[in-house]
Amino acid sequence: MARIYMVRHGKAAASWADSTDPGLDDTGRGEAQAAADVLSKLTPMAILSSPLARARETAQPLELAWSLHARIEPGVAEVPSPDIPLEGRGAWLRGIMSGTWAEADEMRRKWRDGVVATLVKQPKDCAIFSHFVAINVAVGAATGDSRATLFQPANGSITIFETDGVSLRLIEKGREAESVVR
Repeated sequence: MARIYMVRHGKAAASWADSTDPGLDDTGRGEAQAAADVLSKLTPMAILSSPLARARETAQPLELAWSLHARIEPGVAEVPSPDIPLEGRGAWLRGIMSGTWAEADEMRRKWRDGVVATLVKQPKDCAIFSHFVAINVAVGAATGDSRATLFQPANGSITIFETDGVSLRLIEKGREAESVVR
């Protein structure tokens, strides 16, 4: 069994409705360091990151601690949004997150299936730096729950899974956010 340590990126410098690819703010950099402090106590393992700046920047402290480079993995990127203006993305995301994956359009369901496939195929222990929605996808796949939002992973939190190459098993949910993500 491979163990997956799935880290939600640190706090972004801009909201999802204000920027398509923000980096981290000062709080987010602190959250990234805190996650690295926890993970660096483990035996070094592969590091994978979403291609988005906030996830890549969250992985950096662990890369430094282990003297490794993260492999960019598009399969754990943020849920793709339709071609809508930035100011409409927040409402669109809230709509997606309040439903089930069966209610989502085909593009989002294919993205969800891709996230699950990416996680299940991990052959060895790894740390994966990803996003709120992708972590919820993994929890849903591991628990057989089709709701889009199952919990509110805090920025910098670590959710742990195991995979046998066929399915995911939830070992431990990460710390939950104190307020609802919007």
